Amino acid sequence: MSRRRQIIETFKMSKQVDPALGWWMLGAFVVFGAIGFGIFWLLPGSGVLKLIMSIIGALLIGLLGTMIVFSRRAQKAAYARLDGQVGGGARALTMLRRGWTVEEVIAFNKQQDMVHRVVGPPGIVLVGEGNASRLKPLMAGERKKHERVAADYPVHEVVVGDGEGQVPLPKLVRHVQKLGRQVKPAEMTELLSRLRALDAQRPKIPLPKGPVPTSMKGMRNNMRGR
Repeated sequence: MSRRRQIIETFKMSKQVDPALGWWMLGAFVVFGAIGFGIFWLLPGSGVLKLIMSIIGALLIGLLGTMIVFSRRAQKAAYARLDGQVGGGARALTMLRRGWTVEEVIAFNKQQDMVHRVVGPPGIVLVGEGNASRLKPLMAGERKKHERVAADYPVHEVVVGDGEGQVPLPKLVRHVQKLGRQVKPAEMTELLSRLRALDAQRPKIPLPKGPVPTSMKGMRNNMRGR
């Protein structure tokens, strides 16, 4: 998908959640454009050239302001769409940029409580989604597994939700990024190698006992919007 097409599709999806998005963008263009015109108009010069430069400055700064507002509102709309969905936290984690590795659904149970794994500068971050009480043994089991193969690296636990001690979905990415820098880039290759060895020991489809509402493949596809 081209960059232009991505912007169009993002606008359409965001507008479904945020009907006032177009007005916000128009208002940003007018306000930032006026600021840009004023800045360039105060620069030394006179005549037609000054007027042309002021208009160009207004257009450029207006467009910049519009894109900033569009980006912020679109991100907010994206979180609103994910909130309450199964696997919403995993999709939010995909917003982490270079230097982070996200593995979706490394563990789950028949109630669709699930644990994701993020590897980055803070070390290993286990992110749980679902019922807090049911997640405790699931998270504890994964923590033990990871500490056995990567005892030299810190393991953090984060539970997505609005309860006490939990992290709301819109703040999840920022919370993970603020966990600190405890793993050097040179150590990342070794850490990922150890975790690949751990994952290789897991069953290809780690189904729990009892009926499972959805398959692993189906859960992953649903989280990716397929």
